[in-house]
Amino acid sequence: MRGTSQASHDAVLRGFELVLSASGKDGLSIGDQLFAVVDTLDSSGSLRRSLTDPARPGADKGDMVTSLFGKFDARVQDVLVDFVNARWSEERDLAESIEDAGVAAVLAYAESTGKLVDVEDQLFRVERILSGERDLLVAMSNRSATKEARLALFEGVLGGKLLPVTQSLLNRAVGMPRGRRLVPAIEAFIASAAERRNRSVAHVTAAVELSAAQRKRLAGILTGAYGREVQINVAVDPEVIGGIRVQVGSEVVDGTVLARLDQARRRLVG
Repeated sequence: MRGTSQASHDAVLRGFELVLSASGKDGLSIGDQLFAVVDTLDSSGSLRRSLTDPARPGADKGDMVTSLFGKFDARVQDVLVDFVNARWSEERDLAESIEDAGVAAVLAYAESTGKLVDVEDQLFRVERILSGERDLLVAMSNRSATKEARLALFEGVLGGKLLPVTQSLLNRAVGMPRGRRLVPAIEAFIASAAERRNRSVAHVTAAVELSAAQRKRLAGILTGAYGREVQINVAVDPEVIGGIRVQVGSEVVDGTVLARLDQARRRLVG
């Protein structure tokens, strides 16, 4: 998402945040309704074009929202009107932005119930399980399988072990991937949860588990570098041999022995 779409996305979500902060226990249902809107948009190209057409009057778009989603929560209808009255560089950006609003709503619910840290931790643990179990990841990401089959597999492995917000988010990632790969989608949820707590997330890969003192020292270094608190999520991968790999957002600092050996190999052959 870029340019006009990014500006529209950010502006509507800023206004919606005021609604979410007061939504309390309704956040989960608001999020689920927004996800249902995304599914409707994904299934109808003509509807997406109508709601993103800059030549169509805003009042007409608002009437379409009321006609299609009039049974939904009034707060959902209001933010949808704000979305369709904004301008979009690509029609798909509207659905993506509404999806982000749904994620924000369910995370706001978790925050209101004091479970946001637990949700973030569960998402990280699921991401680690899937990253370490390739066959399971492939099966849950299989686009040729039906949504129901993928969700049944997910339920069989993790059903009954997750908080409602974690379950809701992972149901989206597994059942309705919308062109996203599963692990990056979960990592995006983790980043959104951390952002809600005014934190950045550092994904750290090390050859061995880091001690509490090492985690604290690394967190202090990264907090100083980024000017905000940094959440450390550590994955152990013996194949890195030694050192650590740190990723914060799109920035990667790779200090592993494996990386240094690869760099040396490239210098020798290049």
